[in-house]
Amino acid sequence: MADVEKIVFVPHTALEMFSLVDDVNKYPEFLPWCGGVKLIEQDEKKTIATIFIDFHGIKQHFTTENTKTSPSLMTIHLKQGPFKNFSGAWKFSELNNEACKIEFTLHYEFSSTFLEKMIAPVFSHIANTFVDNFVARADRIYKKG
Repeated sequence: MADVEKIVFVPHTALEMFSLVDDVNKYPEFLPWCGGVKLIEQDEKKTIATIFIDFHGIKQHFTTENTKTSPSLMTIHLKQGPFKNFSGAWKFSELNNEACKIEFTLHYEFSSTFLEKMIAPVFSHIANTFVDNFVARADRIYKKG
């Protein structure tokens, strides 16, 4: 099982960051590995979407159901995909009216050794740069000063 844990402090509010993460339809605009998104269901309590990976010749997709408590928490649960286990969370803690702390965790294990060997290097890169891509997007959208 692979684990990703990242904590960053950003000059953006918890609501701003929560909104970026929840806006799955925009992922192809700023996640270089994202080949598309199919939004299945979205309301204030949950988002269900299929994310398509298209990166370095690897094409795969997975569907997650994210349970939300705006603007502080989004938990990630696998509905379908090449994983035996897949879960995680985004936690957004307001520091003041201009900054927040982001805590991102992801735990995953592929469903077979074949998939592990084929997809793991690409998915590891994706998972480890995920937060950085959202922070860069926030810096472009929510320019401060």
